[in-house]
Amino acid sequence: MKIAIQGELGSFSNEAALKLIPDGEIVPCSLSADVFAALSEGRVDAAVIPIENCLAGSVSEHFDLLLAHDVRIERETQLHIRHNLIALGGVTMAEIERVYSHPVALAQCRRFLAAHPSMKAFSNYDTAGSVKQLVEQKDRRSAAIASAAAARHYGAEILAANIEDDAENITRFFQVRRAAEAVIDPASNKISLAFALEDRPGTLVSALSAMAFMGINLTKIESRPVLGKPWEYIFYVDCKINSADEAERVIEALRRHCLMVKELGRYRDAGQ
Repeated sequence: MKIAIQGELGSFSNEAALKLIPDGEIVPCSLSADVFAALSEGRVDAAVIPIENCLAGSVSEHFDLLLAHDVRIERETQLHIRHNLIALGGVTMAEIERVYSHPVALAQCRRFLAAHPSMKAFSNYDTAGSVKQLVEQKDRRSAAIASAAAARHYGAEILAANIEDDAENITRFFQVRRAAEAVIDPASNKISLAFALEDRPGTLVSALSAMAFMGINLTKIESRPVLGKPWEYIFYVDCKINSADEAERVIEALRRHCLMVKELGRYRDAGQ
């Protein structure tokens, strides 16, 4: 299987993809939109995307892309994120003047960067891509924050390991397929949905109350603005389900209160 990821080989998305599909062929993409385009156009068989980090929150763009494309979430996994300061072989900490990484990774290592004020932080498009860049440029004055896998893949060295501010740093990833090809796991106990409401008082309460009345456990709710329609929103929810029939009843209950309901996928809870 060809699996698209946003980022380079050696990234955390690469690790998550191989955790879900160990024999998969990874197809790196620069942008998340490119990942979904490759999947929708049939150039890859699946995509693996980060959807939520327990410290940094949701990856909002990915909710928008899940709604915009005819795809379904097939599986999820969780990855423990360990950040490392990585440089060329033989470089010492004292030589480092610049540190590159994805802005979320930089934000998760604030205490380390504050303790090393001589190192100036710069945002880059990807964690592993930052390692790739310094190796290609043979830049001995720069370092990257990325995974140990990135250091191994590009032949760089770890100067400082586990530099994240919080050791409980976990990211949730989705495996996504084209809707026509997605397979629903019979043991699925979660469902992700997107819905839109009429602009009148009490509509969100009514929709959520319908699920509460059924005893549905809502594990996540997120709102995203609708492009071109100021102050209108799409709501995204994750719910626990006990059966396929219960999933259908949740969808039908929402449809009675919503202008639009889209099922994004059913899958097994990776946290169990």
